Amino acid sequence: MTAIAVTLAGSDSGGGAGIQADLKTFSALGVYGASVVTALTAQNTRGVQAIHEVPAEFVTRQIESVFSDLTIGAVKIGMLSRPEVILAVADGLARHASGIPVVLDPVMIATSGDRLIADEAVAVLRERLLPQVDLVTPNLPEAAVLLGDDSEEDGAVLAQRLVALGARAVLVKGGHGTGPESVDFLATTEGFERRLAAPRVETRNTHGTGCTLSAAIAALLARGLPLPEAVAAAKDYLTAAILAADELAIGGGHGPVHHFHAWWGERG
Repeated sequence: MTAIAVTLAGSDSGGGAGIQADLKTFSALGVYGASVVTALTAQNTRGVQAIHEVPAEFVTRQIESVFSDLTIGAVKIGMLSRPEVILAVADGLARHASGIPVVLDPVMIATSGDRLIADEAVAVLRERLLPQVDLVTPNLPEAAVLLGDDSEEDGAVLAQRLVALGARAVLVKGGHGTGPESVDFLATTEGFERRLAAPRVETRNTHGTGCTLSAAIAALLARGLPLPEAVAAAKDYLTAAILAADELAIGGGHGPVHHFHAWWGERG
């Protein structure tokens, strides 16, 4: 049976992040991808020029269409910019996603630095959606925003604090850190903890890394991997995609990672 994952996220017209990155990642990892578009962006490698919001009612209609027909094996959630869209997604998950792994990437700021979520939406995300998902994957700044402070604590502490806040499992990403390694920290309500390190890659082409990692985890969960194994394998996939990113030479800003590095290019 074909594994299917669905992404609920914003569209990136430049193709490097959001829905587009998620679907590429699903395909690269052998999973059929469906989508629910939560926002449209006029975006390229240099930044976000405009955002067009999708009405919450239409987000609901997309959710109903996908889940009424497809056998979904995992859900990835990305850009949710407004409270009403977050509530629509939370309600949709309550109706359709019981027993289905859900990965939330709390997209707040693009690689270019552009803000992608309204301030009033953060509290709704934290209170309504966070307790419903199986894994949340913030980077260091996003973890601090979710916790409501400007904490400069390391990823392990932030992950533990988010679990205490109500998340079932948390992967705090270390891409915004410093040092020769990019270190992520995984923590769960069962007390499981894991440190995942990879060499830090010197490249400006990191557009869509967060989307790609969370989509890879969702894809591997849809294929039946347990959470710790899915997280570790997804990090390996992303690291390889970053290492191959400079092969693409896309745009004049922060280019995308190479989602299909195993299929074509110097390493393919």
